[in-house]
Amino acid sequence: MQALSSDNLKASYIAVFLAAAVLYVVTCAPGPLWQDSGMYQYRIWHNDLEGNLGLALSHPLYHIIGIAVKYIPLGEFAYRINLISAIAAAFTIANLFLLLRLWLKKNLPAIFAAVTLALSHTFWRHAVIAEDYTLYTALLLAELLMLLQYVKTKRMVFLYLLGLFNGLAIANHLWAVIAFACYLTFLAALLVQKQIRLRHLGIIAGLWVIGAAPYECLIIKNIVQTGDFTATVASALFGNEWRGDVLNTSLSAGLVKENLVFLAYNFPTPNFLLFFAGLYGLKKVSPGRGFKNVLLALLVFFFAFAFRYTVPDRYAFFIPFYCLVSILIGVGFNFLITRPNRKILRWIVLALALLPVPAYIIAPVVAKKVQFNLSTRADVPYRNDYVWFLRPWKTGYRGAEKFADEVFKELKPGAVVYADNTMVYPLLYMQEVRGKRADIRIISDYASSEGLPVLSEKSIEQWLSEGDVYTVSAAGGRKQRPIVWKIGD
Repeated sequence: MQALSSDNLKASYIAVFLAAAVLYVVTCAPGPLWQDSGMYQYRIWHNDLEGNLGLALSHPLYHIIGIAVKYIPLGEFAYRINLISAIAAAFTIANLFLLLRLWLKKNLPAIFAAVTLALSHTFWRHAVIAEDYTLYTALLLAELLMLLQYVKTKRMVFLYLLGLFNGLAIANHLWAVIAFACYLTFLAALLVQKQIRLRHLGIIAGLWVIGAAPYECLIIKNIVQTGDFTATVASALFGNEWRGDVLNTSLSAGLVKENLVFLAYNFPTPNFLLFFAGLYGLKKVSPGRGFKNVLLALLVFFFAFAFRYTVPDRYAFFIPFYCLVSILIGVGFNFLITRPNRKILRWIVLALALLPVPAYIIAPVVAKKVQFNLSTRADVPYRNDYVWFLRPWKTGYRGAEKFADEVFKELKPGAVVYADNTMVYPLLYMQEVRGKRADIRIISDYASSEGLPVLSEKSIEQWLSEGDVYTVSAAGGRKQRPIVWKIGD
């Protein structure tokens, strides 16, 4: 615990945090966004903690933070919401540095691991848009810090904090259930070995309940309102329609190939080989058997969950696994590279850690030239999908609001415009937040948030009887400007 109070260590932690914060703030998207990010911005604008896609997709802790940020009267609302991911990502990187610094008592392996995760494609990409993933990883790394400190000091306060942080993580994202199962097994072993008592377990459980309270309150509210315990539990575990994806056990050749491409693109340097050195050397440097077992269990379970997951954006579900990989890459660096007779190799490896940046610059050009299939939606206006997906930074991106402005120019007063889940949120944002075109009605077929008018509320004939109805799509071509189609013509 003495190391935790060291002035040098505090200064190093702050320096790493600030460096990561600068990277992500500078590369953060400046305004409204498409798809899930746009939905989060819309929900936060409406103070909506639950959404309408099932409890598993509510992420109440993230939205509570977003609502608090909403009322900070500085700059663009959407930019402030995007910055939540950037700041949480900076805490993730700083926590990763601190974990390895306290564990290995060396700066270089900790810095190397932090840079590796900071520049990994999927983590960086979700650090600069409105998403809840980096908030989860900040809490995951905090949990591992508490676990490490308990194993090293045997002080119960660290287990108490472990329970609190995991509860908060549950309130943010159900990824935390995987870690919860690992920690519960660890605590059960401590109880059997009489290293902790039932009262200690009770305090840990109480703090976990406090941390998870935002999610628990939503569950209780739904049980009271619906009277259907089974349906509420199913919603809390799977959302409205994702049970099959969550429980999927089959793998196709295409799925395996795409997953391997995801993995390679996140660590596009020979440094990835240090992961295997880290696995080999883990036993030699682990502060305890329990810590090593939890780390390996998290690695396996997070990988297995993401690898056989079948949702379209499953690449994002590898993010916790990438955190564990980066930890082990740091351990591998410590095991192989920090020896006194390997100074030249050390600098080569550190230089290679920066290789992802030029890789991200080149990859969209190459992918477009060979027409590589990204399996993403390619008809979004003002968005080059190769650049949007393969380059993690979003500095200066204004495509979503340009799209909304173009659509609004085409609409007559009193019109009804139908937009799908990708395109509806920029329109709603520009109307409700920026105050543009209050005279039109925007509808969708995807009721992702309470209050969003949906097509099913009325038939298309009823909408048409009340006025002109339009739908939007991309025109294609180099700029992909939107086309506004009048339904019924």
